[in-house]
Amino acid sequence: MNALLRQLSWVSICLLSFLLLATATSARAAIPTSKIGAEPIRLESFPIEYTVAPRTDMSLSEVRTLSYTPYESRLALGTEAKSVWVRFRIENTGSEARRLFIHFPEAYHNRAVEFYELREGVVHERVKIELNDAEQHPKMIREQAVYDTTLAAGQSATFYVHSWSYSHQWFALNVYDEQHSRDALAGTMLDIALMVGILLALFIFNFLLYFSSRSVENVYYALYLISGATWIALSYGLLSNMLGLFGDIALQFHLSLMAMAMFLVLFMIAIFDTKRSFPIEHKILVALLAVIVADFIYGIFDIVAALSYASSIAAIMIVITLSVGLSIWRKGHPLAIYFLLGHSFFFIFNALAVLYYKSILDFSYITKHGVGIGIMLEALMLAFIVAYRIKMLEQVKASQEQLRIEAQTDSLTGLYNRRYFHRRANELLEKAKAQGVEMAVLAVDLDDFKQVNDAHGHHVGDRVLIELAKLLTASCRSHDIVARFGGEEFMILLYRTSLNSAEAIAETLRRQVHDINVAEPSSQALRVTVSVGVAGVDLNVSSIELALHDADTALYQAKGNGRDCVCVYGEASDVSLSRETN
Repeated sequence: MNALLRQLSWVSICLLSFLLLATATSARAAIPTSKIGAEPIRLESFPIEYTVAPRTDMSLSEVRTLSYTPYESRLALGTEAKSVWVRFRIENTGSEARRLFIHFPEAYHNRAVEFYELREGVVHERVKIELNDAEQHPKMIREQAVYDTTLAAGQSATFYVHSWSYSHQWFALNVYDEQHSRDALAGTMLDIALMVGILLALFIFNFLLYFSSRSVENVYYALYLISGATWIALSYGLLSNMLGLFGDIALQFHLSLMAMAMFLVLFMIAIFDTKRSFPIEHKILVALLAVIVADFIYGIFDIVAALSYASSIAAIMIVITLSVGLSIWRKGHPLAIYFLLGHSFFFIFNALAVLYYKSILDFSYITKHGVGIGIMLEALMLAFIVAYRIKMLEQVKASQEQLRIEAQTDSLTGLYNRRYFHRRANELLEKAKAQGVEMAVLAVDLDDFKQVNDAHGHHVGDRVLIELAKLLTASCRSHDIVARFGGEEFMILLYRTSLNSAEAIAETLRRQVHDINVAEPSSQALRVTVSVGVAGVDLNVSSIELALHDADTALYQAKGNGRDCVCVYGEASDVSLSRETN
């Protein structure tokens, strides 16, 4: 009986040993294997296995005992997977030794990256790159970690790659020969550089626009562009590639993501004038802004913790800003539809990126670069909004200018009206007092204008007024003021002009009026004359009214003396008469 028990125990031990050996052998065999031969090596999507380690400081022996999940060499595992191990095997089936280059393109946004190469189950080489000291590491080439090794003909090796991230886990692994490795290092940043370049060009253009418009929305848009360009350059490795920013220093630049959201909300407040025009929407945007600012300030002290809330805040921000934009559009704001279009692009592409980061969607160029594409499209649409708003403001300004002109000019002749004349003449009076220069006023009135209207019609009378206005304007200097006071009466303020010079100017005008000819061929001959009153301006008075009164008095004297003459106020016999002898 005892002998039977001993035999059964021995068989059990043998079976158990066999099962353990088979399990170990199966585990080794289960590691995904990619075979290479004499052909060029360019593995950018090949089978791997990954596991999320419960601790960041696990040894390789501990990691090898974990359970692995089969996947492809491009993966995203979200914010919960801080420490991820990937393993795969490469076998050289060719007849010559091959040199391999394993690229980790997204190494720049990690805390650390490790490479282990095992041959026959024994560690052949280990490389650890601490990103805080990445610039000094020979395996860190610009933004990428590159591990190289050589496999002899018929030889295989198992590789373990450890990715220890700050916030979220997304990366790709590529295996190249030497030529393809060089090509990959040379061409990876062209698209990102183009995105950043476009945003910087928009920033410079908008910066120049600010100096002409002085609009606060230009400031917010410029800051949005800079924040977006910084975040794209950071997230896709351009800052690391060009400036060598890695580790904790590069991590702080993630504040640009929150800054971008902050300036977008401020841009909405400014461009839609929500404080004055949409008070409910304004309160909602201000509350959202407060949350973003709070997370931004929190990020200054603990960026990793702040980033853990950033995705949720970003989702809330997109929903709120879209809702507010929709509400403003329904209330009739003409720019809201363009904002909704641009922000919808931002929402769609960011949603794809977030789903990729959370490992819901698989890798593709659009999912990986979704945030950058969304920022680009929205920035371009916001640029259109800024340009459209400038056009609207120019139209409003032109309208206001037209109203201003209409408010101070006579609609028939285009001359200044009585109200503008009084305001501008009093300004010139103050200027003349300060400079001690002379001024004079001419009161010009068409003779027997009622008879012109009665005999030739009002349309001819209007043409007479227009031609007389042209003559008066042409006869005066740019700093003089010519105005129609009403009906057939005109006033002229002559700056830097003595009374004698004013009388000579008035006489010249009186004679030139005789040349006005507006009668139609079929009508009787039309002879136009004017009477002119001339008065000097007393610089000791407080307004121009006295001079206007004196010029009117001289004009009445000219009318009483037979019309078609010039009278100067205050001369001998109260009038100086100049008549043209016909």
